[in-house]
Amino acid sequence: MSALSNSPLGAHVGKHPGEPNVMDPALIADPFGGYGALREQGPVVRGRFMDDSPVWFVTRFEEVRQVLRDQRFVNNPAAPSLGRSIDESPAVRLLEMLGLPDHFRPYLLGSILNYDAPDHTRLRRLVSRAFTARKITDLRPRVEQITDDLLTRLPEHAEDGVVDLIQHFAYPLPITVICELVGIAEADRPQWRKWGADLVSLEPGRLSTAFPAMIEHIHELIRERRGALTDDLLSELIRTHDDDGGRLSDIEMVTMILTIVLAGHETTAHLIGNGTAALLTHPDQLRLLKDDPALLPRAVHELMRWCGPVHMTQLRFASEDVEVAGTPIRKGDAVQLILVSANFDPRHYTDPDRLDLTRHPAGHAENHVGFGHGMHYCLGATLAKQEGEVAFSRLFTHYPELSLGVAAEQLARTQVPGSWRLDTLPLRLG
Repeated sequence: MSALSNSPLGAHVGKHPGEPNVMDPALIADPFGGYGALREQGPVVRGRFMDDSPVWFVTRFEEVRQVLRDQRFVNNPAAPSLGRSIDESPAVRLLEMLGLPDHFRPYLLGSILNYDAPDHTRLRRLVSRAFTARKITDLRPRVEQITDDLLTRLPEHAEDGVVDLIQHFAYPLPITVICELVGIAEADRPQWRKWGADLVSLEPGRLSTAFPAMIEHIHELIRERRGALTDDLLSELIRTHDDDGGRLSDIEMVTMILTIVLAGHETTAHLIGNGTAALLTHPDQLRLLKDDPALLPRAVHELMRWCGPVHMTQLRFASEDVEVAGTPIRKGDAVQLILVSANFDPRHYTDPDRLDLTRHPAGHAENHVGFGHGMHYCLGATLAKQEGEVAFSRLFTHYPELSLGVAAEQLARTQVPGSWRLDTLPLRLG
């Protein structure tokens, strides 16, 4: 299903022959093949971003990791080192194309995702306590309880013996976990899921309605919680702000909550959905997992590599003249790191197209870039991995005869650039 039918993006596709555009329908429909072909064309390929501005695609595993840890590439499109006006940034041009008012710009550009050191370090430190390995381990019994409750209720949602795993399990699990961690009421969670879908759609009408509503909702949450602080992350951020406003501004507090809630459920939901579909269409690998549950941590890494929901990073910008794999990249140039091509790079992996749950050595560093790398490595990766382990383990224990409710080729997904998201996952519980 295309989410771009009502979006102005894509109007420029084909205007620059020889320069691939992320909005090209062929690339969106088959990112594995399309970006794989670019990877074999070269480690750094000239292309076009969503707003049709020039960008360098970095396509191979080693080069992607190199740029991810190279602090000469910055995330902030308004970084002083770039020596240009924020209005010249592709990010701002994209916001204008999507019809978002200027006064929302600080919220969109003031996220931890758009900050570099030292501001990124400051903000990450404020919330990192909620995502430590110890904290996530302590959270596991609650994750298991939520998972079991959702799985027990799955038959209630079945129609003609078929239930949609995305709607009734893959989304409710991570959104419940992250909202409990942050401190968002159960009644508000369906609205957050709708807002997430609106943002991903890239449709101006949906975006211009959803984003202001989200910002106002978070302000209201903060006003309400101030009167009754608890031990959740929202209360901790409020205390930090009120005790020392220099450590956390109003806008930073709002964007932090927005980022954590959206990132904390969207990607994990689709890791669970994509991963379940992958296992059901690879019965040999599913049998391995059933026979050896200790394989789960390695399996989650392989599923993140093979069918992870995030296919590219946000733009980074060269803060000085840099060379990557022999390609000169000038100060101010935009760079897009293509995770989906890096994770299938035959220079790094043996038989990369094969799903192999035993591929990643137990206890070793991650052998993929699904969660990123370097300073901007996914803050919630430990939680996402735990939720994946619990979800896959409990799902196939509860329903050992689980099978697809439609042919694999009939599974529909939302076709947006940089993402692989199933719309539904119809399953027979058996």
